[in-house]
Amino acid sequence: MADGILGYPFRRLFWSPTVYRDWSGSAALMDWIESANSHTFKVNVPGFAKEDIKVQIEDGNILHIRGEGAKEELPGKDAAWHIAERGANRSGFSREIELPEHVKVDQIKAQVENGVLTVVVPKDASPKPSRVRNVNITSKL
Repeated sequence: MADGILGYPFRRLFWSPTVYRDWSGSAALMDWIESANSHTFKVNVPGFAKEDIKVQIEDGNILHIRGEGAKEELPGKDAAWHIAERGANRSGFSREIELPEHVKVDQIKAQVENGVLTVVVPKDASPKPSRVRNVNITSKL
């Protein structure tokens, strides 16, 4: 009965943290894992180079993850498409997540490995105001 009126997926709208998903034709699927010390975000970014991914904190608590570029050359006019599932002409993706209070935005780390972007946001016992800033993506966390 608990899943009756407010069943999946509606239950998540009321009890989950705010996650904004700008649909741009990219899957950019994400996992959000919370531990005692941090929040970890894992985002599928297949086909995107480290240089094509931007991770920023905006408005003090919005984690904004963008994938830009990654366009492929389209086949000529004489080519016949049989299946088009990969989004060969994709322009990128964008995900915005409202971070919870009490995180250390100045200590965020990001890494891309095997088509997965991992962003680690450490928790903080005393929150501090932050500014818009870029997060450098490294090879290893």
